Amino acid sequence: MTTTEPTTRPAPSAKDKVLAWLRDHLFGLAVANLVANIGIVVTGGVVRLTGSGLGCPTWPKCTEESYVAHEALGINGVIEFGNRLLTYVLAAIAIAVVVAVWNRPGVVRRLAVVIAAGIPFQGVIGGITVLTDLNPYVVALHLLLSMAMVGLCVWLLDEIRSPVREAAPRNVRIASVVTLVVGWVTLWLGTVVTGSGPHSGDLESRRTGLDPALMSHIHAYAVYALVAATLVALWLGRKNAYVRSVTITLLVVELAQGLIGWVQYLTDLPVLLVGFHMLGAALISAGLARVVASTRAHSA
Repeated sequence: MTTTEPTTRPAPSAKDKVLAWLRDHLFGLAVANLVANIGIVVTGGVVRLTGSGLGCPTWPKCTEESYVAHEALGINGVIEFGNRLLTYVLAAIAIAVVVAVWNRPGVVRRLAVVIAAGIPFQGVIGGITVLTDLNPYVVALHLLLSMAMVGLCVWLLDEIRSPVREAAPRNVRIASVVTLVVGWVTLWLGTVVTGSGPHSGDLESRRTGLDPALMSHIHAYAVYALVAATLVALWLGRKNAYVRSVTITLLVVELAQGLIGWVQYLTDLPVLLVGFHMLGAALISAGLARVVASTRAHSA
């Protein structure tokens, strides 16, 4: 009678352990991806509101002689260089998400790759803003691309973990898309207001020359239209608990953002309120993407 030795599986390699950890923590990494993209909007706002936009006066180096900030650049150099360093953190998180979803073909992998590819593209646009001495139109593009990245991160999160659901009725889906379009017009007009206002990021950088008071009122009308579109989407989707919950959340953020906008306008744009307003804009971009995603079918 013969006996066979029990077979033993080889111990997983360090690479396999890392891959397993990334897959096990995919949702947390995707949340970190979203938070980091919102965070880069806020820190970019700090750069602008502290007049540190040219704290590092060139790109990709901080100065002609050095890649890092030095004492001669003062606090503005530290703030601008710190914001540049956060891009590397953002890239590391995005790459980790790509690795975690690489074996998952379809929209999840495509979204992860697009988000990761968008980070160096954003870095180049940021460099152009410095090389053009904070041209307000380039700065606006830089901010809007960050807002788009936030929306893509929300879409990715919805694909990774979201309630199983059927697609909402066609009129609800159309209302959500209309809300998205009106919301993005509102975000764009917000950049136009910023480009005409006082917080340019550097005392020497030029403005658009548009009347900031007039542009603020036009932006306000767009906010009213966004709230109205959101209310229509809420009414049409009221019978769907998930759509209703997501849309109410967006509406609350819009109302809070509108309140901050009016208070900052009436108080001559204090930097703290402007900073919160930029955070609110990023949250609105996230909310718009989530409302649209909530009306789409999602399987387990």
